[in-house]
Amino acid sequence: MTLNRRNFMELAAATTALTAFGVSSARAQNADTFRMGIAANNPRHSDPNLTTQGSDNWATEQMYEQLVRPDDGRFALTQDEYLPTLATEWTQSDDAKVWTFKLREGVQFHRGYGEMTSEDVVFSYERAIAGGTNKTILSNIESVVANGPYEVTITLKQPDVNLLGTSIFNNNTSIISKKAYEEIGAEAFATDAVGTGPYELVEFNPESGTKMTRHEGYWGDKAKIANVECVYIADTTARTLALLSGEVDCIEAVRAPGWIDSMLQRDPNLKIDMTTPGSFNTLHINLTRAPFDNLLVRQALMHAIDREAVAAALAPMGGTMNGLQPDFFPAGFKKEELPEELQYNYDPEKSRALLAEAGYPDGISFSALCSQREDYSSTMLIVQELIRPAGFNMDLQIIDHTAYHADNRSDKNTLAMHSSSYPPIPTQIYFQQLASASEVKSDGTGGGNYSHYGVAMPGIDDLLAQALVASDYETYLDLCKQIELQVLRDLPLIGLSTLGFTAVRRGEVDLGYEVESGYARWRFHRATKTV
Repeated sequence: MTLNRRNFMELAAATTALTAFGVSSARAQNADTFRMGIAANNPRHSDPNLTTQGSDNWATEQMYEQLVRPDDGRFALTQDEYLPTLATEWTQSDDAKVWTFKLREGVQFHRGYGEMTSEDVVFSYERAIAGGTNKTILSNIESVVANGPYEVTITLKQPDVNLLGTSIFNNNTSIISKKAYEEIGAEAFATDAVGTGPYELVEFNPESGTKMTRHEGYWGDKAKIANVECVYIADTTARTLALLSGEVDCIEAVRAPGWIDSMLQRDPNLKIDMTTPGSFNTLHINLTRAPFDNLLVRQALMHAIDREAVAAALAPMGGTMNGLQPDFFPAGFKKEELPEELQYNYDPEKSRALLAEAGYPDGISFSALCSQREDYSSTMLIVQELIRPAGFNMDLQIIDHTAYHADNRSDKNTLAMHSSSYPPIPTQIYFQQLASASEVKSDGTGGGNYSHYGVAMPGIDDLLAQALVASDYETYLDLCKQIELQVLRDLPLIGLSTLGFTAVRRGEVDLGYEVESGYARWRFHRATKTV
């Protein structure tokens, strides 16, 4: 992204977007208001059980809470790293199928809707299981039962040693007020949130953003900044200039080569917050399309991609993947831990030899679709150049981001890049991107297994099924590592790189904690701001 050729009219565009939401330069200097510039056109929902647009979760993160959660700014790498939140303690049965949670007493809902009890917890879970955006994972819950006003028992159909991460710390199972939901009604509640978090909703403007104010009845330490506003500014230049001019305090960054350096050149006082690993950038190889149905061709492609160079080009946001997990995540491998033949060192000459052995001595030419969004296009343009010397001539067709996902879901791609953030629970990516049950369908009704792995060829379904019902964590991890090795042998899916989700804030804002890992959103209740 080139910033030095932008002009006054673009700054005016940023100001116009903010003015529509009632933001002025004078107000931007208010120490009692924190403004976040969101990379989207407009908000869609404030109900955490309905959000499909990741940008909306900046607001839900402030307004809602779950029974447990990790500390701010990080994922919980193990189950014992989850902190008591709306539950104060919990136990699990030996077979990991029955979990009992004692609830925190005295927790108050927003806007005078009273104390949270087990009735609200049961209602929140049953609603998410019946009709939320994460029904697949939550479908393992057999029942949620109240044992008096301050205790609930969750019984599972199959064991889940990772329940705290898969289902409890989950946007869909944020606890809402049953009374508020019934009074407001399902349709209106989609944009009229009532939770227990450190901030409560003041205004949901479908054109421009969300305003929140401090929840004075909050059970924990009250938010230090009184007001938070999520201001939607989709245009990259307008959002960037809004930050540089002080119209907003923080923005979602542009994840493209050189962008951070260019920002720090403009204002060296800016602070960069970045999750590690962030998004998992994976490359699906469509096994139903020749010549990629040939393992030798897939091996040649793997040797043609310098994954360390991909990560370096996206520095400081980029990270390497030796399999499908970062090496510091459970089930992740360091490169030297892998068998030599599964390390796939960058070697264009070996790639050409493998192509020749497969019957393609002159290389191959093919087309692939790519999203125009910066993180997608940057990564795939790098891959396009890396694989060319090895004999892969990829005609990259860059299209609108929404259209790209629709085409992937309709099985129209040959090499489909996917970008998604995952917690340190390895079976989530396996289930969503490799299981035969998630196979893509040409009519758009399938899932995110764009390679047809497990259908076009034997996959990892048996190992995954065993992992999902493992009743002890070591068995679970061993099975996940077996899956990693099998995927490296079969190569239906390539781990290209990780890409840290990044936000940039002005120097006068202190979050109150360090952002290390986690989803593409974080809380502002500890933040302070000087003017």
